[in-house]
Amino acid sequence: MAATASREEHVSSEVLRGLARHLNCLSEDNKSTRKRALESIKRETVDKKLSGVVLQDLFSVLLKPLLKCLSDPMERCREIAIVLISEFIRYVPEPQESLPYLMPCMAQRFGEKEILEPAEELRLSAMEMLTLTVEVCGKRLAPYLNEMINILRRTIVDPFPDVKRESCKCAVNFANSVPGNFHMQAESLVKPLMQTIAHQHSKVRVSVIEATGAVIQHGTGKNVDDVLSHLAQRLFDDSPQVRKAVTIVVGNWLLNLRDRYSYFHKLIPLLLSNITDEIPEISLLGADLWQQVGAQWEKENEDDLKDKMDFLLTPPPFYPPGVERPGLGCRELVIRNLMRLVPAVTHDLTDWLVPTRVRTSQLLSVLLLHAEDHSTQHLQPLLALLYRACTDSERDVVNNCLAAAKLLGTFVPPEVFLKLLLDHVTIPSSSSYPWSALMVLRAVLGGCPKAVLTPHLQHIADTLVRPDVCQEYQQVVYLEQLLACVDVLLHQCDSDCGSVSLQLLQVLVTVQSLASEPHISEKALESVQSLFKVQGLGSVSELYRQHMGQLLDWLSASVNTWSSYTPHRLQMHIIVVQSGPAIGEFVSQLMPLLHSCLQPDRDQEMRMSIFTMLAKLLLDGGNTLDSQGLFRDQSEKFLADVLLPNLVWRAGRCAAALRTAALSCLLALLHGGAITPQQLLSVEDKLCPQMLSALDEDSQMARLLACRSLSTMLRLVGPSLHQDVLNKIYPEVLKRLDDSSEEVRHEALRVLSRWLSSLGKNYNPEFCAPHLLFLFQQLLLHLDDPESSVQDQVLEVLKEGSSVLPTLLQKEVEAVRDKHRSPQHCDQLLQHISFTSRHNTDGST
Repeated sequence: MAATASREEHVSSEVLRGLARHLNCLSEDNKSTRKRALESIKRETVDKKLSGVVLQDLFSVLLKPLLKCLSDPMERCREIAIVLISEFIRYVPEPQESLPYLMPCMAQRFGEKEILEPAEELRLSAMEMLTLTVEVCGKRLAPYLNEMINILRRTIVDPFPDVKRESCKCAVNFANSVPGNFHMQAESLVKPLMQTIAHQHSKVRVSVIEATGAVIQHGTGKNVDDVLSHLAQRLFDDSPQVRKAVTIVVGNWLLNLRDRYSYFHKLIPLLLSNITDEIPEISLLGADLWQQVGAQWEKENEDDLKDKMDFLLTPPPFYPPGVERPGLGCRELVIRNLMRLVPAVTHDLTDWLVPTRVRTSQLLSVLLLHAEDHSTQHLQPLLALLYRACTDSERDVVNNCLAAAKLLGTFVPPEVFLKLLLDHVTIPSSSSYPWSALMVLRAVLGGCPKAVLTPHLQHIADTLVRPDVCQEYQQVVYLEQLLACVDVLLHQCDSDCGSVSLQLLQVLVTVQSLASEPHISEKALESVQSLFKVQGLGSVSELYRQHMGQLLDWLSASVNTWSSYTPHRLQMHIIVVQSGPAIGEFVSQLMPLLHSCLQPDRDQEMRMSIFTMLAKLLLDGGNTLDSQGLFRDQSEKFLADVLLPNLVWRAGRCAAALRTAALSCLLALLHGGAITPQQLLSVEDKLCPQMLSALDEDSQMARLLACRSLSTMLRLVGPSLHQDVLNKIYPEVLKRLDDSSEEVRHEALRVLSRWLSSLGKNYNPEFCAPHLLFLFQQLLLHLDDPESSVQDQVLEVLKEGSSVLPTLLQKEVEAVRDKHRSPQHCDQLLQHISFTSRHNTDGST
């Protein structure tokens, strides 16, 4: 040993003698000389791989000159000096002997207000040297706490990203090396770290987060609040590595922070938020750390949990399928901190940043999954934040909150959540978003099991069918949510919905009456089909038959208040149309309803739409109103008491449109076969004047409908009409031959043809010759009409008339033949009369 030491001393002496000249050159003014000297020192020392003892002897001599070179004007000289010092620190046995000289020098150069080293690469090398010093010297650096902190405060905010990263690494190592002393100055590093935590380079952000973890872990614990908001923002970082770093740091704090119990309510959300991260590695890491936190807390509080360990291990009934239940410790941690967590979640759900709101909405579901039935104690604030969140413009926020609401339905008893929810549905807190309560109700019901929900079906349905709930709002989104509530009841309770089938059908009818978008009506019809299917009925018609009496009573209760602005008229329309043949069984209930709302003093627009509806139904009366033959028994009363009063002329465009609608209904009644000829004859004295009056309407459609109605009436009862009645019809119809509408003219000619064919045995042609003469003369005028189609149709009408009084017609034709522009049609008519006369003579012979 002595010989070896002696030999190493000899080597050290020899090397030092060889370095003497180079050391002297370090003081030369020539920078090249100084550089060559440093390079020579490097070759003669560290490059020769000398033993540690020799290097230790050399380092004690070279340290001061080398430290002086750290401020050399030449960058290359400073670089070599840093390399030499780093190599000596790495290989000497006792590097701590250099600290009294190294640390003050480093603090002076890198820890002052302004860093003296201008070259960023050399600042990086210097920080790498300092990191190495911390690694090899460890706790021996404790006396130099102030110097280290001053250096780190400056270099953490260095403009060069690599220097920032190395400084953070150094800070972590230093905190771990001198934990007993570090806490006294740890607070000084918080501000520079938070200034750097949002750096544009993700690797820098990762390093800062790791350094923050060590600084807080080994600090006094008073600065947790200063860093939490910054770490929370990093949960939304685009870089998965940054989010992973946050997960590790927060997880370690929850496990190891000395005062962690005081910060559970602040740290738990940060860790649980990463359980829902889109990167599986991060979500699994977060879940694993959270499980460790729960297990550790459970072990630390074992005495308090003895009673719960026996019965809280079994999942509650109806637990969400496919979801792993968190451990007891994890659940208890959330339950005990939920009072503080709910306000924080409420606050973050209103943040202006979309990622914050999305991540918070995900966190809400995680918290409720842990809280289970304990969320009942916080139900009111939870519902309030859900109402607000459901109005968010970001779809992901809404969907996540609806998933959380579904968990409330699973864990909270329905008698509890329905009391709060249904009150809010009937009295929305904000008129701007009245549908938010329905949206939450739908989600909560979707999570509620059938067994516990069914006893409350009546209460729910009675609330939904209330006028202030299902008739108050017409927004598309409100109606969508109302439908969704019905659908979720049908899905959850299935056949049990039969007990509230009437109320659900009333809601669906009302939604259709208010819907302005086709997809809403289509969706409501789908729900109606689901409603009859869950009850085992065969069709929509059967569903309506089951409730028609109650539905009509429901409508009758408000009929005196109906107008074109209320939904009731549309409700009746939907019920009557969709029920198909079922409505024919309840005509006795329907007729008073129609009689009341179609009186002449009621809203004109409302009457107009009802008449239009009835016209469509009466055209197919056998499959609708008259499916059972019951409407026919009351059709005479309907015609006399409802239709005819609405055909009376009144001034105004709306009144004219109403009469047109009434005429369409009259035509449908006559054409559809829902009234018998005998019934028609009993009211013909009132009906004919109104139809003849309608021939003079300003509306072309009204005149057209009046002509068609006359034609149909003549077809049904023409031969039975008294000749005085018949003689009052044709003059008014003749006026329509000069109508501005070609369609009306042709329809008038068809009426005249039908009129001529209606002249039965009760009509005396000889006695009524003046009437026929006038008719023939007017028709012969139009036989020379400019329109060839009119000429052709007039010819056919006159041919029909030739069978009534042929001699009179022949005489009139011969009188006007030469006055026509073309005698062709007159000749054809004369030929027809001659042929008919010969045929009749031959037949009689």
